[in-house]
Amino acid sequence: MEARPNKSEELFLSLGYNRFYDLFDEIMMDDFWAKDDCYRFGKVSSIFAVYTELLAYEPFKHVLEALKSQRPPMESEIGGPLFKFVRNILAHFPVFETWGEVWVSKELVNWQREGLTIDRFLKKYAGHKEVKYRFWEADKTRMTYMSIRFPERYDDNKIYLKDMIEEKDGVKFSLIMMRQILNTQVESVGENV
Repeated sequence: MEARPNKSEELFLSLGYNRFYDLFDEIMMDDFWAKDDCYRFGKVSSIFAVYTELLAYEPFKHVLEALKSQRPPMESEIGGPLFKFVRNILAHFPVFETWGEVWVSKELVNWQREGLTIDRFLKKYAGHKEVKYRFWEADKTRMTYMSIRFPERYDDNKIYLKDMIEEKDGVKFSLIMMRQILNTQVESVGENV
């Protein structure tokens, strides 16, 4: 049996984790949120992309599956499919410049064909009740309460990303959850990670 990670995986994971942690540190700083909307959007788009690519590493499939039984309801769905959904919107519809502008509709999502990832996600989760969370930022001694809201319906109405996940608190929560999931595969933090 092949030892994990192999040399190629180790290279990719090293680069991906380093980029993720660098972006995480920047985005979690209070002064990041005072920067230009377009700058913030670029950084947030990048971290969702890095996270989603890291999820391709086989052990994360097992982590997300374990979350279904070991963590609060919907945590696995948010840590996997929802974050992939966000990344896919940002990657496949690169026509927006800020978080507040990003929207999709059934017509837009299916411009090529139905049944792709974004379409499947919205069909499955439209009408789902909101999920409330809180997160603690120890360095700021601050507890933040926020919600993930799913669209009431999925048709030709515009579904704004900002209505599902608030830019500041929603993104910060997302990154904290991403980091928790990614950290399940970290043996040690140092120069090699």
